[in-house]
Amino acid sequence: MKVDCKDLPRFLNGGMHAREKGRFRQHLGGCSSCEARFEDAIQLELLAQEALTPESSSADTQLAQVSAPKEPRWPRLLLRGLEVLAVGVAVWMLLPFSLPWGREEGAWLSAEGPRVLEGRVTYRAVDDRHQPYVPDRGEDAAHPPVPPLPLRDLWRMEARGDLHGVATAYLLHGAPRQAQAFLKRMPASADRDCDLALLALEQSRQEGSLDTRPARLEEALELLDGVLREWPRHPQALWNRALVLSELGLPLQAADAFGEVARLGEPGWSEEAAHRERVLRESTSTRARAWKDAYAAVRELVTDCSAPLPLAEAREHPGIVRLGFYDAVRAAPSREEVLRLEPLARVLDERYGGSVLRTWLAHVAERNFVHRGPLSRLYARLVLGSLAPVGEVMETLRRSGEEDLYLGALVLADSAREPVDSQAVIRLARASGDPWMRVLADQEQAKLAQQEGQWWKAEQRLLEVLDTCQKQGLVYRCLGLQRRLADLYLSQHRPAEAFQHAWKGWARALEAREWGFEQQFLQELADVARYQHAFTTARAYLEESLSRMPEDCAQRTHVHRNVALLEWQRFRPEAARAALERAMECERPLGLTGAWVVSEMARSVPGPHDGALLRRALADLRRGTVSPGLEALLLVIEGQFLLEQPGTSGRELVHRGLEMADLAPDSVDARKARAFGYSALLSEAGRAGAWEEALALMGHELHVEPVAPSCLLAVSVQHERTLVLVRGPLGELKGAYSAGRQVPLRDEATGLVPAELVKELSGCEHVDVLTRPPVHGLAGLLPDSLAWSYRVGRGARGVPARTAPSMHLVITEVASPPSLRLPRLAPLTPPRVPDPWRVELRGAEATPTRVLSEMAQASEVEIHTHGLFSASQSDASMVVLAPEADGGYVLTADKVRQARLSHAPLVLLATCGAAKTAPFPHESFSLPMAFIEAGASAVLAASVEIPDSAGAFFERVRERIRAGARPSVALRDLRAAWLLERPDDARWLSRVLLFE
Repeated sequence: MKVDCKDLPRFLNGGMHAREKGRFRQHLGGCSSCEARFEDAIQLELLAQEALTPESSSADTQLAQVSAPKEPRWPRLLLRGLEVLAVGVAVWMLLPFSLPWGREEGAWLSAEGPRVLEGRVTYRAVDDRHQPYVPDRGEDAAHPPVPPLPLRDLWRMEARGDLHGVATAYLLHGAPRQAQAFLKRMPASADRDCDLALLALEQSRQEGSLDTRPARLEEALELLDGVLREWPRHPQALWNRALVLSELGLPLQAADAFGEVARLGEPGWSEEAAHRERVLRESTSTRARAWKDAYAAVRELVTDCSAPLPLAEAREHPGIVRLGFYDAVRAAPSREEVLRLEPLARVLDERYGGSVLRTWLAHVAERNFVHRGPLSRLYARLVLGSLAPVGEVMETLRRSGEEDLYLGALVLADSAREPVDSQAVIRLARASGDPWMRVLADQEQAKLAQQEGQWWKAEQRLLEVLDTCQKQGLVYRCLGLQRRLADLYLSQHRPAEAFQHAWKGWARALEAREWGFEQQFLQELADVARYQHAFTTARAYLEESLSRMPEDCAQRTHVHRNVALLEWQRFRPEAARAALERAMECERPLGLTGAWVVSEMARSVPGPHDGALLRRALADLRRGTVSPGLEALLLVIEGQFLLEQPGTSGRELVHRGLEMADLAPDSVDARKARAFGYSALLSEAGRAGAWEEALALMGHELHVEPVAPSCLLAVSVQHERTLVLVRGPLGELKGAYSAGRQVPLRDEATGLVPAELVKELSGCEHVDVLTRPPVHGLAGLLPDSLAWSYRVGRGARGVPARTAPSMHLVITEVASPPSLRLPRLAPLTPPRVPDPWRVELRGAEATPTRVLSEMAQASEVEIHTHGLFSASQSDASMVVLAPEADGGYVLTADKVRQARLSHAPLVLLATCGAAKTAPFPHESFSLPMAFIEAGASAVLAASVEIPDSAGAFFERVRERIRAGARPSVALRDLRAAWLLERPDDARWLSRVLLFE
């Protein structure tokens, strides 16, 4: 059934059946036109009610609306005449929408019948009595029409201050935005946060978009975890947390939360919770058991020649059965045992199409088993793990002439992290003529390219093969490719792209019932969430993966070492230490993550055996071929740990790591080594009060040499340690160092610079600010009364000379994709003075490709359009432009980075949140930084949402700069003048930042 805006009156007066109501509720959440009409109806209804209720006090005339503008101070006589007419029309139109007024207020909130929401609200009148929830599956008696909103009751509830009741009413009637507005007007409390979390869950369901759902669900999970830290038995928070976890696809975590509710003993609620817990556990265990049984059945063929053929399992789980089928054929020691597998080959061929497996089976059956038989038994021992795929065994198989056995042994060796002849894998896999094996060859070629530092070649290869794989329907192999791509993007610290493949792979694994890949993608998603600082979601993914395999020692080590890092990043050192101790229980190497945590914790929660633990982890990481970038990182990790041990060579190791990192500037590991190494050295210099040494280190790291001799601020934050350096107008260097930070930096740096050091800058005309991640790009570092900018070095890239204006490029009135439902921005005011260099790009012409092409020759660039942040699409904010022929419409930091702006333009990003910086610990990644790297001389952008009027502000700043004012001075002075006229703009104006 199509949802139409003309159905709004039926929705308001309760004339819809359950199915229609559910559809229209989703429509209302995303349709700005219907939302506006919805609010207008409320205004008219309440105006009518005010006229018909003479006893209403003036306080009762507050309208139940979301964010109504303040009433203009027009002449009252004119207004009263208009109101009389409006009241008459409103009474006639809206009386059908109202319920009888003579009943008890609030009773309508807990009407009989099934409850409207699956989640639980904290408003007592609704939640005190349990009502069953029946999913909306159609128009039946179980779902009578939802009664209309009794607006008179809402009006009275708001008048007496019952904001919670009004918010609950809006939530139950499918208006989450209105509900949110009222909840945010309430004082902070556990109940308010619980209801806000339920709103985020409902919005994620309404939007249903890959781009927004994870962020909404992370928001909900964060709010609920905050409630449960203070109130561990909060029933609604536990219930709603279970729903959020279930929405994320984490059934065992959801079952645990429902189990907590069941144990609270609430009438009705506990019974429903116990039922939900049981269903979640049973469905998950059934799916797991089916996959494990299929895997065990095909694996049994390797050891038992009389084992039944898993034909039914092959139809249900063709991926894992085909994987085991290859080993079963290779391990068969006689022609008869090979041919016995022919029915299984036939079933798998039918599933995938073609006859490749039967052809291969027939070829193997013709081999000389006097020669092959003993080799097959040898191979079976490799599969079972009683023999290691190294040394003489591998050489025997290589020389045997049985190429399928050698290929299988190479795959087993790679899985065991043993050195592998990659060229042999590629040659043998391609020679097999099997599409399944050709994917293996391409994966190996991608791995070689990545090992050689050519990650872009690996990316291209994997993307091409994935496309082919999907067309051939090789689902199991496609899942492996998507996991490889997620790993590749994470190795390049590109979590947004990693998320795309991890999330799609996770959904596809669930659909294909591939339990093993489900487990792998859970861990990929945990890594992505951690990179994006979605720590609560990351931990939920990790704990779900552990719940699935609690007996697996390698799994426990992996989960607990990652939990240790999460807790450290959340400034919970004791919890991090506890998780690390649990990771060590299996006595397995801790990997790179664990090594980093041990090195970090040496400053505050050291353990007596940490030195030996770190040495073992580093030795394991150095097995096989180690790239220069990784070796640089390992040296920095070890050196940082030793800096906390008296009389050791920690400083020397860090310097060695930095020297090696400089030899591999394109390596992400090397960039991390550089950032972490300088962090350690700067903190050490700060702890010693060596201000000059610290400033020299920072200038060298940021490629800003020489640093300004006066009017300079430099800031470095290393987890709990903060170093601030200042040079005032006279050039005297002063500093402050502390090691007491207890919370992560968020989106603001207000208060980071001590007040006494801010005073040192009071006489400066302009202040150069040198910062490193995670401070770089944060608002509030210095007061608005100072003219300052983030100073960005360029390293080895040449700085183009700033030229006289060649082209003033203005992107405006962009035809953004209709699917985004973005409001139309107000057109720019025409230039106040003639501008011969002005060139406008507007409408459908303003595509990303066209904008990038035109910017290359511009000396001034203004972009007036919508900004967008989606953690699933880009790690920094994006600019919304007109769609290309292929549908692409965003200008991302990655695309800008690759551009070359030959005229060193001034860039004004008049888009919402354009200065938002990715939370990367090793580099500053944002749109302004990308423009600077591409060649811009200065970039102006805001880190928050901005109003339409911001376009005029940015343009006037540009006019002042063209007239000769320094950019930071122009920004400061115009901001002060603008605030005198528009004091309500203070919040966004103070978050307009300058990068030079």
